[in-house]
Amino acid sequence: MNKNDWYNTESWYDPLRQEPELVSASIQKPQKKTGWKRWQGGIALALVALLLVSSSLLFGGRGGGEKPGNAPKAKSDKLPDDWTDFFDQYYTDVETDVAEINISQSELYPGFELKLEKAEGEPMDLKQLYEHCVESVVAITGYNSGATGYYWGTGVILSEDGLILTNTHVIAECDRVTVALYDDSSYEATLVGADTISDIAVLKIEASGLPVATFGESGTLSVGDHVAAIGNPLGQTFRSTLTDGIISAIERGISYNGHSMTLLQTNTAINEGNSGGALYNMYGQVIGITNMKMMSTYSSIEGIGFAIPSATVRTVVNSLVRSGEMRGRPAIGITVGEIPKDAGNNYKEIPPEGLYVSSVTEGTDAAAKGIQHRDIITEANHTPVKTTEDISKIKDQLQVGDTIVFTIWRNGEIMEIEVVLMDLNDVYGG
Repeated sequence: MNKNDWYNTESWYDPLRQEPELVSASIQKPQKKTGWKRWQGGIALALVALLLVSSSLLFGGRGGGEKPGNAPKAKSDKLPDDWTDFFDQYYTDVETDVAEINISQSELYPGFELKLEKAEGEPMDLKQLYEHCVESVVAITGYNSGATGYYWGTGVILSEDGLILTNTHVIAECDRVTVALYDDSSYEATLVGADTISDIAVLKIEASGLPVATFGESGTLSVGDHVAAIGNPLGQTFRSTLTDGIISAIERGISYNGHSMTLLQTNTAINEGNSGGALYNMYGQVIGITNMKMMSTYSSIEGIGFAIPSATVRTVVNSLVRSGEMRGRPAIGITVGEIPKDAGNNYKEIPPEGLYVSSVTEGTDAAAKGIQHRDIITEANHTPVKTTEDISKIKDQLQVGDTIVFTIWRNGEIMEIEVVLMDLNDVYGG
């Protein structure tokens, strides 16, 4: 990943931590959750490499890689003597971890299917939307027996009999989770399935006759469309808060937990505690699940929030309820980064344009076939690749078990290596 990005997300991916006493009017920065440092560390590192570029990815995690942006600045006036050392300093491995969730496991629900519906009728005003949708939004409270206080987030009702959608990071490391409905009734939740890569989890409570959210088609959205969010920012005091804004970007590529996600960007106010909540179109349909925002220790950042598109949510949810995990995403098992154009100004011997392999995951076909750290990938399936998006577009047209032929430059020699795509869940874990 590029070490020179000036923005970070210091605290966003901590679920909002609430101490037993009430939250005061002057909101303090929540303390970091100590029980999940390993998972949190991977997220923090990955989010530093936020890719503010368009992407065609559908799922989080399709092929590792970071977009470098500007050429690195040396810590001293002297650059490394060898370009390979230069790149090893430029890119660091992104930790890829799986959220550990210790709550009781639920049975699977293979008969359930989340469907996306077309928008019909007239759009609602904000008052109508809130009245129509608020009861299908719930509060998620997570407990860790080894920590004081609790962790707070939002969820959306998927079925009348108690399937609940939220973010995986909200319930990570928890050994007990409760779900509070709009009428303040509270239920113990069990886990149907969770996916770290897409940040989507499905819970189950024993209830009936619940108001179910309607999901719309995120693929029909355009920049400038009016949207609204309902969630539980900053704790119990501000539960069921409505905010509104517009869609700022449709396919925003984000590096998250060592993988790439494609998210909706919005200027709708989203804060800690909103995680797992709904982003609506003006027909009252969920078109995204809010899960992160931009933050910085160096500069004020306002109005840059993100949501998982409903098209992604549908695919992941339907896999989780059937098998308890997300299956079917192709992965190569390599982490790649672009070669800065400025690098050629500093070294006489510089590799051709392409993608620098900063790491290869053990146990993958890429490792077995001999792709190595410091290789330069110049082509994939005989198509030149210069950006991480180039290689992702090729991979995303294929399925698990298909092959990609990589043209590799290594120490001045050109070779071709054919790699079988594996299930991403098998490569990195869920």
